[in-house]
Amino acid sequence: MSNNPNVILIYGDDLGRGMLSCYGQQHFETPNIDRLANEGMRFNHAYGCAFCAPSRASMLTGLHDCHDGTWTYTQGGLYDRMSAGELTHSQITELLHTTGLQAGPDDIFLAQVAEQAGYVTGQIGKLEWGFATTGARIRRHGWQYHYGYYDHARCHGFYPPFLFENGQPTHVRGNTHADCGVNLNWESEENRARRENRQGKAVYSQDIFNEKIVEFLRTHQNQPFFLYHPSQLPHGPIAIPHIHPAVQQSSELTTYEKEYASMILKLDETVGIILDELERLGIDDRTMIVFCSDNGHEVYALQEGRTSGRRADSNGDAFDEITTKFYSETGGDVFNGNDGMGGLKFSSWEGGTRIPYIVRLPGMITADSVSNYMLANYDLMPTFADLLGVELPQGKDGVSFLPTLLEQPEVQQHREWVVYASRLGPALVTPDGWKLRYISSTDSFQLYYLNDDYREENDLSSDHPDLVSRLSEWMLNACDGDYRNGTPQAHFAAYSDNN
Repeated sequence: MSNNPNVILIYGDDLGRGMLSCYGQQHFETPNIDRLANEGMRFNHAYGCAFCAPSRASMLTGLHDCHDGTWTYTQGGLYDRMSAGELTHSQITELLHTTGLQAGPDDIFLAQVAEQAGYVTGQIGKLEWGFATTGARIRRHGWQYHYGYYDHARCHGFYPPFLFENGQPTHVRGNTHADCGVNLNWESEENRARRENRQGKAVYSQDIFNEKIVEFLRTHQNQPFFLYHPSQLPHGPIAIPHIHPAVQQSSELTTYEKEYASMILKLDETVGIILDELERLGIDDRTMIVFCSDNGHEVYALQEGRTSGRRADSNGDAFDEITTKFYSETGGDVFNGNDGMGGLKFSSWEGGTRIPYIVRLPGMITADSVSNYMLANYDLMPTFADLLGVELPQGKDGVSFLPTLLEQPEVQQHREWVVYASRLGPALVTPDGWKLRYISSTDSFQLYYLNDDYREENDLSSDHPDLVSRLSEWMLNACDGDYRNGTPQAHFAAYSDNN
């Protein structure tokens, strides 16, 4: 047991890999995240999901998000009704525990794999399931200690009047906004004034999380632990107490863009705080850090004449996500946050689902190494089981990439495909670079060869009908016989609180 490393999982929110300087960001540097890459392994071909809820469910269950009935969305915004006095905490808990799919007695989640190996488990930050959760549900998923938000909608604000610790609400002194101080998602004079108005916004949520993370590390420094930090950063709407000095003087960025960059840099600072604390405690060399994101890039610095966002190009022509899509140069993203790929969050294009992925463990993982191995976020559970020497639960979809981390390619198990859902339908990618997209609205397929077509500009489906046939059969099987399971619409749960 003593030989097993601690594990810290840092989960960015809407963090496109192009926003990090180790993946090519030009406008600022992310020195602490770069340090993870420089001292560990950086992956070029890692997949999350199209957006946050399925990605978190997929990672925690070890299952891809195209199955029939392995998870459902919970309703966001319920805890706003607690702030407004419309629902009590116990009413919300009962509602969440009686709606949609509940965990079965045999269901095993990521943190439980660590528990099985004798680890202390902790989760600090944004909720880890659906759009709303409860303390009992988080504990059921294997987290012995948990602190943070229990409602996704409230995570869009960064000044919560209360957060939860082990299921109980805890007041945050000086934060008085019932909606957690959420901003508008477009630059305007009104929005700028709202962001600059500090009244009732005393404490920024990431600062609270940083304190709780350090506290957890100090408390459990002498026992094996698994700490999960799902950050809100850099999910919008944009909010940050101060523009970071690294971009303060930039002549290439607007004030709004500097604020967004500062959210990335705030997350980078958290990585630095963790690295410094591990060194201070003398446990740096036996702690693995996994750094990744839930999905691909999203554009938040929406500004007239500057950035048009996901729906249309800078000329106002709409993207249909079938034949036209967002590119940084046409949609006006000065940061190129999707790293030159097509598409954004919610789409099945590479820019919506390919994520940054970095793993560092001194002495075990070669420093400054880069891997083109294709992995998915649901591979984390089998990798942990492999690392910690416990049996992988039955029926999981992932493949351990521990041999790749240890540079033992001869024992690396190879998969035939990765699959993920999106609003338009599922996509399936093979390790040798073929990608099949299903378009539900037209019941049609698109085929791309990513090795030669990083930007997904050339649909080859008519040139390779046999390949489309084979890959579509794999995709249909992955979707348990119905392509609709590869859409978020298939996982909504109906709610009724009789109010």
